[in-house]
Amino acid sequence: MADKNQEIGGTHFPFPFTPYSIQIDFMTVLYQVLEDGKIGIFESPTGTGKSLSLICGALSWLRDFEEKKRQEEARLLKTGTAPSNDGKDQPPCISSSRQETPDTLGPTGEPDWVTQFVQKKEERDLVDRLKKEQIRRKKREERLQQLRHNTQLKYAAKRERQEEEETERLLRLSRDILAAGTEAEPLEQLASGEEELVLSEYESDEEKGAPNGLDEDEDDLEEEHVTKIYYCSRTHSQLAQFVHEVQKSPFGKDTRLVSLGSRQNLCINQDVKNLGSVQLINDRCMELQRSRHESKSRAEDQEPKRRRRAPQAACPFYSHRHLQLLQDQVLLEVKDIEQLVSLGKEAGACPYYGSRFAIPAAQVVVLPYQMLLHTATRQAAGIRLQGQVVIIDEAHNLIDTITGIHSTEVSGSQLCQAHSQLLQYMERYRKRLKAKNLMYIKQILYLLEKFVTVLGGNIKQNPNTQSLSQTGTELKTINDFLFQSQIDNINLFKVRRYCEKSMVSRKLFGFTERYGEVLAPAREQPRLTGFQHFLQSLQPGVTEAPTAPVEEGEARVPRPASPLMHIEGFLEALTTANQDGRVMLSRQGTLSQSSLKFLLLNPAVPFAQVVKECRAVVIAGGTMQPVSDFREQLLTCAGVEAERLVEFSCGHVIPPDNILPLVLCSGPSNQQLEFTYLKRELPQMMDETGRILCNLCNVVPGGVICFFPSYEYQRQVHAHWDKSGLLARLAVRKKIFQEPKRANQVEQVLTEYSRCIQCHGQAGGMVNGALLLSVVGGKMSEGINFSDDLGRCVVMVGLPYPNIKSPELQEKMAYLDHTLPRTPGQAPPGKALVENLCMKAVNQSIGRAIRHQKDFASIVLLDQRYARPPILAKLPAWIRDRVEVKATFGPAFAALRKFHHEKSGLS
Repeated sequence: MADKNQEIGGTHFPFPFTPYSIQIDFMTVLYQVLEDGKIGIFESPTGTGKSLSLICGALSWLRDFEEKKRQEEARLLKTGTAPSNDGKDQPPCISSSRQETPDTLGPTGEPDWVTQFVQKKEERDLVDRLKKEQIRRKKREERLQQLRHNTQLKYAAKRERQEEEETERLLRLSRDILAAGTEAEPLEQLASGEEELVLSEYESDEEKGAPNGLDEDEDDLEEEHVTKIYYCSRTHSQLAQFVHEVQKSPFGKDTRLVSLGSRQNLCINQDVKNLGSVQLINDRCMELQRSRHESKSRAEDQEPKRRRRAPQAACPFYSHRHLQLLQDQVLLEVKDIEQLVSLGKEAGACPYYGSRFAIPAAQVVVLPYQMLLHTATRQAAGIRLQGQVVIIDEAHNLIDTITGIHSTEVSGSQLCQAHSQLLQYMERYRKRLKAKNLMYIKQILYLLEKFVTVLGGNIKQNPNTQSLSQTGTELKTINDFLFQSQIDNINLFKVRRYCEKSMVSRKLFGFTERYGEVLAPAREQPRLTGFQHFLQSLQPGVTEAPTAPVEEGEARVPRPASPLMHIEGFLEALTTANQDGRVMLSRQGTLSQSSLKFLLLNPAVPFAQVVKECRAVVIAGGTMQPVSDFREQLLTCAGVEAERLVEFSCGHVIPPDNILPLVLCSGPSNQQLEFTYLKRELPQMMDETGRILCNLCNVVPGGVICFFPSYEYQRQVHAHWDKSGLLARLAVRKKIFQEPKRANQVEQVLTEYSRCIQCHGQAGGMVNGALLLSVVGGKMSEGINFSDDLGRCVVMVGLPYPNIKSPELQEKMAYLDHTLPRTPGQAPPGKALVENLCMKAVNQSIGRAIRHQKDFASIVLLDQRYARPPILAKLPAWIRDRVEVKATFGPAFAALRKFHHEKSGLS
């Protein structure tokens, strides 16, 4: 495919083919947003080449930015390298036309010679820094060139790795033989391996300087962070798709791109990976790194010790030489996560750390956007946002994601388990623990006891059999919760820091593994923090459905982590500012079923830091309507001024007559269509929905996807149709499929659905395709393409409003009503939130059908409320401009029959 170079307004945009006009507009606006350092909200419907527009527009800007920077550096180095031995060099910014006496005072009140000296020193420092950067850059480019043209280097490293492993194996064998002939030390009271369960002596940050975290070897791997683009999306499959688009683009050969992932995705140490749980993998990895640093310091420190701890093994995949080679190979060619893991195995080097060390020199860093938005994870990954560009793609659910990863829940069962385990741990090792450790353990025990008390339980009794006198849900501000729990006198910041640094939850996990479960948990769905949900969702092939119920046994449950690990997330949440969060106390009969949940009400707080540090931020998606949520809840609250905000929305590439969106106000028997909570379960409403679908299936070829507001309502309607005979009538024309509740069955259902449409399209006969009954917010409503015959008609049953009685939603509405200004003539912010959540879900679902320029489909909105102007205004512009409101069924059916007859004839 020949590259088509586009010259627009003096800017050169390389493109793999002749771009659509909307792609040219997209790239031009994007380039200007990055150049001017603004915040952009970009909407480009699926099928319009959004990913390619983002790649070519952003990398064209980066190319020009780097060229300007090189020219500026060359100019500075040229002027800075003038002879300086005689002290007569004059940098260009200091005028030499005016002769003044040495004691003339400058505008700052300092003598002129002092001002000039300071200026010269700053310029010399800048030139020195540029020279160092240039040397590092040249070294890196030389290494990459060598790798590119000398494949023997790769095999040499692999051979060296195998030799090291063989040497280590022989040494270990020798040590085992020697150890077998010696007796255990009489003073050692603990069992073998138990020593590492005991907490090390703890020093707080006030007692010691903050460690650098890098040894000399790692320091060599660290480089100056070049200006780069951080590209974020929701799942690994979306990120892999983006990486493949980069590979195919004109920038594919010359771009230094790094794909980031969690340890769970990138770890190649099988012993660590087998731990299963995200948190256990993270803790074990960090423990191995700490062991490496400790063994290094032990080797340097030759003083005899009275009692020597058995040395712990360090990770065999973490070595400076191999990481250096892997880092260079990562930057050499564009690779996705799977390719990175294969490369790490081949090089015998850790892909997690190899990719991290490649960040500074990378031009593009690809990562799940939750990893960027969670401050602690961002810092752990070595991501520095100062002066950088961030592009957040598939950002329609950005607000929900930020809220989700900063919200967390702990059950009464987990609180009691953690207390019991920690108490027995303290009793077992009391004499070996230093005073600081004992003090913090007692504080954690006190916190756990008070959390159980505030729920109405007793820490000393079994939570599974402990009934609560008071049930229901209660919401409190953070300060009120701290006062009611009687823990306002404890410094939660210090406790959180202690948990993080001492790794007490990891030690506790090892302790309970050795001595068995202290208190058996109730058979309940494990509660994870929002962030842990995110980490688990990063596993390749796993897709999460936010509103879909999860059934037991759906997938292999990872090894359970210590309950204290979940509680640490809750303690961290309690350090949030009082006005930005709430604590929900949910009392459900028994203590084990009850829970404490932290809700983040202000997603702008974590997002403000990203906006503040970055040069520019781009929030992009196929369906960003309604954008008022992003503007008001996220950007305005994060301190973004109106003049810094740019909104861009483009139409679709399909011809306008390739889409037929209809609002249907009544059915074939003149039943008014209004699927409110009160009316939608009426038999006549369910019957009318079935009759409409029967008529549609007679005229629509291929696939019809029908979206229901919830799994429960879909089940009710299906059961009613089955009883009334409507299901059998539908099955005459279309084979019926239902969206499965289990995520691991989605692929199978989609394959059968697709095969059915293809087979019947070729064979002919009465059955002319398939009908898929799906759920808004479920597994079929996002990220799945029903292009061409797979989705010739999308039907939306009712308006999928969220549950208005939910305590979380009510609190969020009250918060917005209190904090956001009310616009005259508009709905209150809380009510607008509910409407926006509903329409975001609708827009995601109806966008499944049109996927490319020659595609066509009809969209049928079954509810007269869709005809209201405020609702219509929240549909994407390319659909809104074509919507026809039909008061009766006859004209609507005639329009649908004509549309599909004409389009099917043409195709």
